[in-house]
Amino acid sequence: MIAVDWGTSNLRLYRMSASGEVLERRRCEGGLFDNAEAYADRLRREINGWEDRDIVLSGMVGSRSGWQEMPYLDCPVGQPELAAGMQRFTPPGFEDRRLWMIPGVCDRQSASVPDVMRGEETQIAALLDVLPAGQHVICLPGTHSKWVTVRDGRIISVATAMTGELFAVLRIHSILGKLMSEDDRFDAYAFDAGLRRSAESGGWLQHLFSARTAGLFDQFSAAALPSYLSGILIGHEIRASDLLTRVPRPAQVHLVGSDRLLASYAHALTTLGIGVQRHSEHLAAVGMAKLLALVEVG
Repeated sequence: MIAVDWGTSNLRLYRMSASGEVLERRRCEGGLFDNAEAYADRLRREINGWEDRDIVLSGMVGSRSGWQEMPYLDCPVGQPELAAGMQRFTPPGFEDRRLWMIPGVCDRQSASVPDVMRGEETQIAALLDVLPAGQHVICLPGTHSKWVTVRDGRIISVATAMTGELFAVLRIHSILGKLMSEDDRFDAYAFDAGLRRSAESGGWLQHLFSARTAGLFDQFSAAALPSYLSGILIGHEIRASDLLTRVPRPAQVHLVGSDRLLASYAHALTTLGIGVQRHSEHLAAVGMAKLLALVEVG
């Protein structure tokens, strides 16, 4: 089979064995298009040379602004529900293939407004096979970071933090970025200072402005200021997740994503006394293979 993780800006493709192992990987700039023909043409180019019949797609490609909108499944949801919710479709030019789209997940119970995820549910589907019974906290950092609670093999709740997008907007389009360099190197000292700042009084709106004053008064260099801002934002994200106030307090958080994304979150969590276990972003392909296998069994 071919697993396609198609997000807003990135497209990851995996050729999988019958046993669910990754045989080949391709990655490129993705993006969403305005018409179905563009999606079909792009997919046809990217899978060139891969003749596998089944193609499973997940992520924003199944959103309202994607190729084919898929419904959301309400929490709690596990592998059986995700597999049952998969839909097959046959766009022009793919008559000799079987294309499957995976639904998203919606949490309507944890807050006064719903929260959702698309794509991350495939990574969690793979994790569900290895997590022991009981309750677990999973964090999937990114443009829109997801905090997911899993209990006994089912997704119980979803909470989204726009940390990555807010960081980009503040750095590129606000006054905070005027004093920052384009250097993306992680500065642990500045990051830890931002993390401590997130625990102080005043609230995050005041804390954000300190990313400017810290530069004006030379507390941090232009190269260190992005790490300081990141520490503030990630610190507030973690504190808003209630991890630090839960009773009992979780011993660890499962982090899923790329090494670059996970590094800052792992540093923050361990600094705050919470253990972490890292998992590769390629779990998405493993999860899609698992869900397709359940469809075929059914």
